[in-house]
Amino acid sequence: MSVRRADSLGGKAAVAGIGATEFSKDSGRSELKLAVEAVHAALDDAGLTPADVDGLVTFTMDTSPEITVAQAAGIGELSFFSRIHYGGGAACATVQQAALAVACGVADVVVCYRAFNERSGRRFGSGVQQREPTAEGTALGWNLPFGLLTPASWVAMAAQRYLHAYGLTPEAFGHVAVTDRRHAANNPAAYFYGKPITLADHAASRWIVDPLRLLDCCQETDGGQAIVVTSAERARDLRQPPAVIVAAAQGAGRAQEQMTSFYRDDLTGLPEMGVVARQLWRNSGLAPADIDVAILYDHFTPFVLMQLEEFGFCGPGEAADFVAAGALPLNTHGGQLGEAYLHGMNGIAEAVRQIRGTSVNQIPGAATSLVTAGTGVPTSGLVLGRAG
Repeated sequence: MSVRRADSLGGKAAVAGIGATEFSKDSGRSELKLAVEAVHAALDDAGLTPADVDGLVTFTMDTSPEITVAQAAGIGELSFFSRIHYGGGAACATVQQAALAVACGVADVVVCYRAFNERSGRRFGSGVQQREPTAEGTALGWNLPFGLLTPASWVAMAAQRYLHAYGLTPEAFGHVAVTDRRHAANNPAAYFYGKPITLADHAASRWIVDPLRLLDCCQETDGGQAIVVTSAERARDLRQPPAVIVAAAQGAGRAQEQMTSFYRDDLTGLPEMGVVARQLWRNSGLAPADIDVAILYDHFTPFVLMQLEEFGFCGPGEAADFVAAGALPLNTHGGQLGEAYLHGMNGIAEAVRQIRGTSVNQIPGAATSLVTAGTGVPTSGLVLGRAG
């Protein structure tokens, strides 16, 4: 897990179950109920019961604590529980921590979950409404008074610099939106099922914060998603083909802030994802050419392009053409732009489906999936693969 040397986690744990609620704009039930439904669905998918679970992992910015979910879901004693910081950046780290617990023998079956009413309840896209006096709040205080009040406005700063540095226009971002929506159009679980878009649609969508248009920004969703992690050995005997955790990593870059790292030497990349990428390649022994499908966190389209470049799929400033050419299967569930915004947990589920061979947009013979978590914040990533 070190930024300086390889770790020994790979191959010791696997994702054995995935489960979700429906994705909607008004769930009509509590976030706790959504969490429990997703946990039960994931356990059923794996062929396990609540009695088998002895670990739970979730995010901060979550209203359903581990012990409350355990009680409501009928789970008994816990030997491991964890809550990871930094919003969407925590998604893949939940699986990493579950894998660590399993590999060390701290727990046998760990469920990672995320559930919220992010459209009918608290909307993260509305920006900072209230902030307690913390160090993080102080950092935001350098930007909020000047009108940078929402995640879109924070990302727009880096997006504008990216376009300027490489001589591009906002159409560069449209290729990501079109790709995601094309896949969502084939996915019955997606909010935008049956609704593909074109580059012209992207260019005609209203401005949110220059250079970001409406179709550059992920939707807001009510729903829940859960992931079951156990040992690779045990997973082989369960209901579904296991998705082995080949490598897992977290990363924070130099001069890291939460979405407002504007004082770095360069705003055209995502150093935190670079930290993750170097670990994943080193720990897995793989390279970009070995990845069959990539599920990249797409809260905003510019950061998908920067992720492709940080991972070395293409050179700096080349990602828009790379996506337009379809050089790598990308966000085959429709992404957070097209399927649902669950802080990346639904992306992990899609990476698992690709390994199982059950995606609605299945890549023939897919044996390796790369999946990433939220960018602009301390983040995380996974490489999943087939059992040997």
